[in-house]
Amino acid sequence: MEGSFELTLQMVITIFAGISAQVIAEYLKVPSIVFLLIFGVLLGPDGFGLLHPQELGIGLEVIVALSVAVILFEGGLNLNLRDLGKVSGSLRNLVTLGTLITLLGGGMAAHWLGEFPWSIAFLYAALVVVTGPTVIGPLLKQVKVDRRVATLLEGEGVLIDPVGAILAVVVLDTILNSDAGPSAAIIGLSLRLGIGGAIGGIGGWLLGLFLKRTDFLSEDLKNLVVLAGLWGLFGLAQTIRSESGLMATVVAGIVMGASSLPEERLLRRFKGQLTVLGVSVLFVLLSADLSIASVFALGWGSLFTVLALMFVVRPLSVSLCTWNSGLNFRQKLFLFWIAPRGIVSASVASLFAILLTDRGINGGDSIKALVFLTIMMTVFLQGLTARWVAKWLQLNPQEKATGAVIVGCNPLSRLIARIFQERNESVVLIDTDLEACQKAEEENLRVFHSSGLDVDVLEDAGIESVGTFLAMTKNAEVNLVLAQRTAEEFTPPRVLAVFPRDPQANPSNNKNKVTQAFVPQLSIKAWNQYITDGQVKLGKTTLKEAGLAFQRAHLQALIRSAELVPLLVEREGNVQVAGANETWQAGDEIIYLLHDPRPKLLKRLSGGSSSSRLAVEKLPEVEEIPISEPISELI
Repeated sequence: MEGSFELTLQMVITIFAGISAQVIAEYLKVPSIVFLLIFGVLLGPDGFGLLHPQELGIGLEVIVALSVAVILFEGGLNLNLRDLGKVSGSLRNLVTLGTLITLLGGGMAAHWLGEFPWSIAFLYAALVVVTGPTVIGPLLKQVKVDRRVATLLEGEGVLIDPVGAILAVVVLDTILNSDAGPSAAIIGLSLRLGIGGAIGGIGGWLLGLFLKRTDFLSEDLKNLVVLAGLWGLFGLAQTIRSESGLMATVVAGIVMGASSLPEERLLRRFKGQLTVLGVSVLFVLLSADLSIASVFALGWGSLFTVLALMFVVRPLSVSLCTWNSGLNFRQKLFLFWIAPRGIVSASVASLFAILLTDRGINGGDSIKALVFLTIMMTVFLQGLTARWVAKWLQLNPQEKATGAVIVGCNPLSRLIARIFQERNESVVLIDTDLEACQKAEEENLRVFHSSGLDVDVLEDAGIESVGTFLAMTKNAEVNLVLAQRTAEEFTPPRVLAVFPRDPQANPSNNKNKVTQAFVPQLSIKAWNQYITDGQVKLGKTTLKEAGLAFQRAHLQALIRSAELVPLLVEREGNVQVAGANETWQAGDEIIYLLHDPRPKLLKRLSGGSSSSRLAVEKLPEVEEIPISEPISELI
């Protein structure tokens, strides 16, 4: 009983430390692996001595295997095949030619600089061939870069993981069976990749088909069916051929991600949460099992080995693999720099160290120490500087994104599009209504007519390079769902939607960076009618520093009267759509729409409370935007 309690306590400490590291990393906007490594080392035998992973015995291998399977499946599930198609040539080269270059270059660096025997040197190189999706994914969520670059990094991280892990197993088999020749190694690699790919492809398709045709399962149970299915495919592949399970999980994830599953967003969220848990547990356990003394014992030669891998081998690999890709020098330079190693390298290295020691082969602990040194240096140097490098290379689309994509070709959205155009901002309208699109085209607005509102249409409209996405169809639910999907798929700087709910009451909106546009409970139908009937006045006003609080109060009173809608705000030279919970600042130039001429509004409110009359009378000085035609004809 006492032994079981000790193991339970070990897992409790591990999970608590791992999730705490994730929280701190999220708050500080740095890769979580930084704190996971720090916490693991501090809690391990070389630190406070609270964690002793070796006490888990063979259970550690089980935890590693099942967790890595979930991590790679989630990576495959999130791969966008449409984006991969745009960089397929470069990605194929990185996974094939890039793997060979890293294997040869890393092996030579470890032998000549680190003074490792050739066999151990190439085993190290095989282990660090992979770039970690568990590091790349969170990094690219925090550091927004060009979509082609992001797709290459994400695709490489996911697809090269099983290839690298299987390659490492083949190299290890060659070391343990010295009579095995190159042909046996190539056959072993091909068999594992082929068997894993076939099982993953067929199994992923059958699992997706089952979910589509099964309507009696609850959403929660569907998620667990997928979890059981991916572990089943992993186990089947491992039974047929050892180490083919990793390839099976990646391919299964890719196939299911391309299957248009019902409630796919919930499945991605569930698997994402499992991945965060798995990464947290694995990194803390594996780094706690690391001997700091073994890292320092490597000497300067090992440090130079890692530097050669980062500054010689990686640039050479990227240069050759993206030779005719169309990527510019700045994009390639970012690819040179970003190649952090992650959980697959750490987990496989830890298992190999145990296996080599059991076989009486020297070098197991040194290999593990060198792999962890590589992880530490790449994560700390590349991960912590990625934001600065992206900014220096001007690869952050959010810093230069302007213009808007607006879903809906109603009179109100066309008016907003005209205002954007007058300020030299590019704007695109999207709608399924052909007649509405034709009206927009007559007003010289750029329009996309589509039979459905999907990701392809948004991509064609240039969503990747705009600063604002605005969903303002007549259907509030469609607006919210479309805005959430856009925020998840493309992450533009500003995502707004017209929907009849308070954003504070729906945490998922804030999570997906969806802001409620204009004012709460805005009736697009009513304001479209006002515009059509010519019962509106388009105006603008600038808030002054003096008396700012009073100006805010008066403006809010008019907004609450449902007679005024702030459309856009020009702040520090940038025009953006006004949010429902906008915090008005001194210097803001507010472009608004007022229902009924001002005298009629005053007359209507003259019988109201003194505060209502004061709000109208004390509205900041208004300048009506000059128009040469009646607004009903203009829009």
